[in-house]
Amino acid sequence: MAATAEPRGAGIRARILGAWSRTPLAVAVCVVWLALIVLVAIFADVIAPYGFAEQSLLNRLKPPVFAGGSWDYVLGTDGLGRDVLSRLFYAVRTSLVIALVGTLIGAVAGTILGFVAAHFRGFVDDVIMIFVDFQAAVPFFIVALAILAFFGNTFELFLAIVGLYGWETYARLTRGLVLSANSKGYAGAIRTLGVHPARIYVRHVLPNILSILVVQITLNFPEIILLETSLSFLGLGVQPPATSLGLTLGEGRNYLATAWWIGIPAGCAIFFTTLSISILGDWVRDLLDPSNAREDVAGVN
Repeated sequence: MAATAEPRGAGIRARILGAWSRTPLAVAVCVVWLALIVLVAIFADVIAPYGFAEQSLLNRLKPPVFAGGSWDYVLGTDGLGRDVLSRLFYAVRTSLVIALVGTLIGAVAGTILGFVAAHFRGFVDDVIMIFVDFQAAVPFFIVALAILAFFGNTFELFLAIVGLYGWETYARLTRGLVLSANSKGYAGAIRTLGVHPARIYVRHVLPNILSILVVQITLNFPEIILLETSLSFLGLGVQPPATSLGLTLGEGRNYLATAWWIGIPAGCAIFFTTLSISILGDWVRDLLDPSNAREDVAGVN
């Protein structure tokens, strides 16, 4: 009797569940936390009980519910009577959007410059690598402070500054990977067929180095979050009435002795989010490392 074919959906679910069952517990916890943070950022308008700028001076500095407060304000209120939980939800959204856009700007700009340097070599390569070395030698935090102090603080400028962070890492990494790929047989064979260099880079070289760039993105993302929160904490990032994790943390520093619940939730969100992304990034890097795959094969043999 012929065996019945397994539905395609069941096979995909089985592979997903199998991969999930082999995931380390720490990584699984990090994935769950990050998924929760992303959901909070997406549905902040729906789940927030109040508006992030909604004030009630009669209810200022109310403690959270687990410290004797009421369920009307689960995490209490700040010095202007704003709901801490609602502001936390919106702050998570703002910080994640800034970090995501900034990471993509740096990754795209650095990757393109890396391709340009590896393709043209010579003078163009030297100029790009000079800027790369300059960026790596000067502390970026000082550069950001100088730019914001000189040009003033606007959201667009702040987003551009955050996007410039880490581009030199992508440029240097991409340049080395492209030079290595150009020296291999498949790139040379395609080039002899008369294919345009841009097509070679986009269709053949980029897919081969994409996994390494993705790992670098996961490692750079928490640094972007910390940069945004640090600048906002100092009052040079996101400005009121908007909110972010760094701004919320900065607003709570004046109340640490009397109303600790204003800044502590934002600080915990920053800590656990950056820690989760770092752990996940390390795990992805180890997972994609070819040497680990060879060791696994050797162990099986």
